[in-house]
Amino acid sequence: MKDHLDALAARQADAQLGGGQARIDAQHAKGKLTARERIDLLLDAGSFEEFDAFVTHRAIDFGMQDSTPLGDGVVTGWGTVNGRMVYVFSQDFTVFGGSLSETHAQKICKIMDMAMQNGAPVIGINDSGGARIQEGVASLAGYAEVFQRNIMASGVVPQISLIMGPCAGGAVYSPAMTDFIFMVRDTSYMFVTGPDVVKTVTNEVVTAEELGGATTHTRKSSVADGAFDNDVEALAECRRLIDFLPLNNRKTVPTRPFFDDVNRVCDSLDTLIPDNANTPYDMKELILSLADEGDFYEIQADFARNILTGFVRMGGSTVGVVANQPMVLAGCLDIESSRKAARFVRFCDAFEIPILTLVDVPGFLPGTSQEYGGVIKHGAKLLFAYGEATVPKVTVITRKAYGGAYDVMASKHLRGDFNYAWPTAEIAVMGAKGATEIIHRGKSADDIAALTREYEDRFANPFVAASKGFIDEVILPRSTRARVCRAFASLRGKSLQNPWKKHDNIPL
Repeated sequence: MKDHLDALAARQADAQLGGGQARIDAQHAKGKLTARERIDLLLDAGSFEEFDAFVTHRAIDFGMQDSTPLGDGVVTGWGTVNGRMVYVFSQDFTVFGGSLSETHAQKICKIMDMAMQNGAPVIGINDSGGARIQEGVASLAGYAEVFQRNIMASGVVPQISLIMGPCAGGAVYSPAMTDFIFMVRDTSYMFVTGPDVVKTVTNEVVTAEELGGATTHTRKSSVADGAFDNDVEALAECRRLIDFLPLNNRKTVPTRPFFDDVNRVCDSLDTLIPDNANTPYDMKELILSLADEGDFYEIQADFARNILTGFVRMGGSTVGVVANQPMVLAGCLDIESSRKAARFVRFCDAFEIPILTLVDVPGFLPGTSQEYGGVIKHGAKLLFAYGEATVPKVTVITRKAYGGAYDVMASKHLRGDFNYAWPTAEIAVMGAKGATEIIHRGKSADDIAALTREYEDRFANPFVAASKGFIDEVILPRSTRARVCRAFASLRGKSLQNPWKKHDNIPL
């Protein structure tokens, strides 16, 4: 018996080493953790249960049969994050550069299948040189098998991708179909074709970091949702994100003990809106005032900064927040902000996360670049997302809500459940001066000024909309947290079904 136990221990020790100590040292020298170290930091201590540690590849061409490291370049299994179950796979760059083979893909697919069957999130830690060339089409088939599972899991269980090294070619499409992507600055990158191919085809000279680094994808492309300075920080933030998310689309949002009075009065909100309607203010101040313990987990903080998206807790339960940011582009909606917010709203709706919308929007950003870029269709994405959402929706209009942007931002007409406004709210087709100049075209400047003041007095307030039932109540700013918490509490039993359809046809 002892011989068998010793043999098992030897195999386990061999599997733990991956590609060997020299390659582990090389990984550390680049400022990167190994696949197993990453899992240890991500999961609760001692909770990891590994699958398929002894799997090896089956390739026999190009001398591959002479090197069959255990695990075949990916560590898979399940564990817990703060006591809640998750499934995880972590590619091991020390084994054939983390390249994906047929058996490597089968290990990932097995984990994803189990996550679907058991209703738990999937976390993929990507650090791979791409398809294993020696296996040819078998490795490409492996990618496609993973892609298919990403598609089937979408909207069923949360999927999170951590890019902690190279991710190029076909490998990028699996993370692209997941719900959240985190990257590490200076050590991770994503692109379909690398710098050498780009130079050959287009004659552009670009570095890997410029082409597909964390800064590029969090600020320009919006492919990634967050960038962090090192592996440890990225893994810690992933744990924090998981705490906000339900395990699957049939579970309710997680709740946790909280130490913040739901009826807390926020006196500072009474002076948040400046006297001058054209003066900006920071909408994050309002979000932090409303959230339990002032905790706001922002998503895509560096992209389309004229709109804020992220998670808070209110009364201990997760709420998704979408808010115009007057500090950037006066809070206007544009192509990028519409895409960013629409995807976030659809995620929340897929996983039954209630949505709080904070509105201060003067309209859609004008200009030829917006029109040529398709702002009509992109704006329609956000409109569509809000309109199809069946989760509890609470809206607070703080200042401007003009034109079509008023409709788009979770208005009562898009099945908003509670639509509040502050006394400072201005709900109209457009600003007073522009409206007056159109209605009274040809009048003198003095007459226009007087008529503008009259228009402001009559229409630049929330009471016209409230008189028509489009605003449920005009509330004191200081009472916003209490009113919103009570609103969401009253909506816990909400049941709303859309008409049967195979799927919708959102304007992509």
